[in-house]
Amino acid sequence: MRISNLRIMAMLVIGLVALPASAKTLAWTAGMDAVSMDPHSSNSTFTNAFVTNVYESLVRFDDKLKIEPALAESWKMTAPMVWRFNLRRGVKFHNGEAFGADDVVFTWARVNSPGSLVRGNLSDIKEVRKVDQYTVDIETKTPFPTLLNELVQLLVMSKSWSEANNATEASDITQKKENFANRHTNGTGPFIMKSREVDIKTEFVANPNWWDKKRRHNLIDVVFTPIKSDATRTSSLLSGVVDVSVDVPVQDVQRLQAGAAINVVQGPELRTISLGMDHARDELLYSDVKGKNPFKDLRVRQAMYQAIDVEALKRAVMRGASWPATTMISPFLNGAPVSLNKRVLAYDPAAAKKLLADAGYPNGFSVGMQCPNSRLVYSEQLCLAIGTMLSRIGIKVNLMIEPIAKWIDRLNSTDLSLYIMSHAGLPMADAYAILKDVVGTHTATIGGLNAGRYSNPKFDEYLPKIASELDTAKRNQLITEAVTIERNDISHIPLHQQPVIWAAKKGIELRQSPDNQLRLWLVTVK
Repeated sequence: MRISNLRIMAMLVIGLVALPASAKTLAWTAGMDAVSMDPHSSNSTFTNAFVTNVYESLVRFDDKLKIEPALAESWKMTAPMVWRFNLRRGVKFHNGEAFGADDVVFTWARVNSPGSLVRGNLSDIKEVRKVDQYTVDIETKTPFPTLLNELVQLLVMSKSWSEANNATEASDITQKKENFANRHTNGTGPFIMKSREVDIKTEFVANPNWWDKKRRHNLIDVVFTPIKSDATRTSSLLSGVVDVSVDVPVQDVQRLQAGAAINVVQGPELRTISLGMDHARDELLYSDVKGKNPFKDLRVRQAMYQAIDVEALKRAVMRGASWPATTMISPFLNGAPVSLNKRVLAYDPAAAKKLLADAGYPNGFSVGMQCPNSRLVYSEQLCLAIGTMLSRIGIKVNLMIEPIAKWIDRLNSTDLSLYIMSHAGLPMADAYAILKDVVGTHTATIGGLNAGRYSNPKFDEYLPKIASELDTAKRNQLITEAVTIERNDISHIPLHQQPVIWAAKKGIELRQSPDNQLRLWLVTVK
C-alpha cells in the first residue's frame, strides 16, 4: 500500500509550532522545471540542485562549495580505500520515519538500478556497508581523495517508503517509465513538497522537524513557477508576481538595477565556455581543406588562440559580465591551478597570421562551426564574434547555429569540426571532473565530454595519479602539471566564465554560489 503525502502533511501540521513567528513566503522562478523529483533519475544540473532542497546526502556543499556535514556528523578513513561515516541520530524523514544505516545502504543499491542517471557520478564507489544502525563504511575502488565531493549526489531515500510505494528502483525517464517517486517525495531535507504540477508550479513548505537547528532560513511556504520566456520572467519580477529569479538575462540587468525595489546579485559561474575542435579525423567534415585536418597542427591551434580577443568578447558581447579564462578550470573549483593565471598566448592577430602561413595555410581555410541557439549566455552572438575574429586571420567560419537538442546530439555523436562547449566541473565541483571528462582520451570511462576526441598520452598519465593522490598539496601539483601540458598543447581554447545572475526583491537575502544552485535553506526574508 502506498504511503501518501497526507501522512507527511499531518506530520507537518504537528510541527508547525516549531517555526519562527517571522516565517515568510517566497515565490521564485527559473527558465526551466525539474525533470523529475526522483533524486536518482536525472543528471540535469538544475534538477539535481532542485531536489536537494528536499533530499539530503551524508555531506553537502555550502554556498562557497566547501564540504560540511549533513546526514553524517563525522567521518574518517580507516584504510586507504575505506571511509567510515557516523550518521546523525534523531533524523526523521518527512513522513516521520527514522533515518538510519539501512536507508543509506538501500539508497546505494537504488543508485545502481537500471534507470538511474546519477550512478555515473558515483562510479568510484565500490560498496556501501552497514556497520550498525548509525554507522556505514564506504569502500572506493581505488584511493579516492574527492569521495566527499562525489557523495553530494548520494541523496538518501527511505527504504520502507520506497518499498511500500513500489519505488525501489530509479524511475527510467529516458524510457518514459515513471514510478511513485517521480511526483511524490519523502526526504529528510529542509523543505517538504506540498504539491507539484509539472512545468506549471511546485509548492513546498518548511520542514519544522529538520535536524539543522541553526534555522538558517525563515521561510514557511515556497512556490516555484518555471517561466521559459526571458521577458516574462523579468516582467514577473518587476510586477511582484515572483520574489526571486535565478535566471536573469544579461540584457535585463540595467533595467532591474534602475528600480528601487530590486537587488541584482551576479558573479562568475563555475562553467567555463571554451572553443573545441576535431582533433581525430584525418579530414574535417565541414571544411574546404581536403585530405588532411588542419587542427592536428599545433601551429593552427595556436593561431586560432591568438586570433581571439577574450577582452573584446567580454566588452562587446558579454556587456562586461564575464571573466576571461586562463584555463578550462574555474578558479572556484577544488584543486584549480591558481598559479596558471595568465593566458598561455597573448592576443596577436599578426602572430596568428604568421603561424597559419607557417602551417601551410597562407590564405587560410573555411570550416563549419557548431553553436547552440540557447543555453549558454549570448551563445549566438559569441559565435558570431568569434567567427569575425577568425576571419581576420583568414579562417572563414560557416556558422551552424542550431537548437540546443541538435547541438547536444552533434557533441554526443562527434558530428562537428569547430564548436563551442562548456563544462562546470559539476556535480563534483573538482578540477578532476574537467580533466577526466573533457580532456582525457575517450574510452568507456574517460573523456565522455571530449567531443573533439583530443588525445595526449602524457596528459593521460596524470589522470589516475590525480584520482588517487590523498595528499592535497601533491594532488594540486599534479593538477597544475597536467593542465600545463593541456594548455601548451591547446586541446581547447578557453574563453570565459559566464555570469550567474540572480535578482530579488529588496529585503530578501540570497546566498549566491558559483554552482548556480539556490539553496533555499540559506534564504531569509525581512
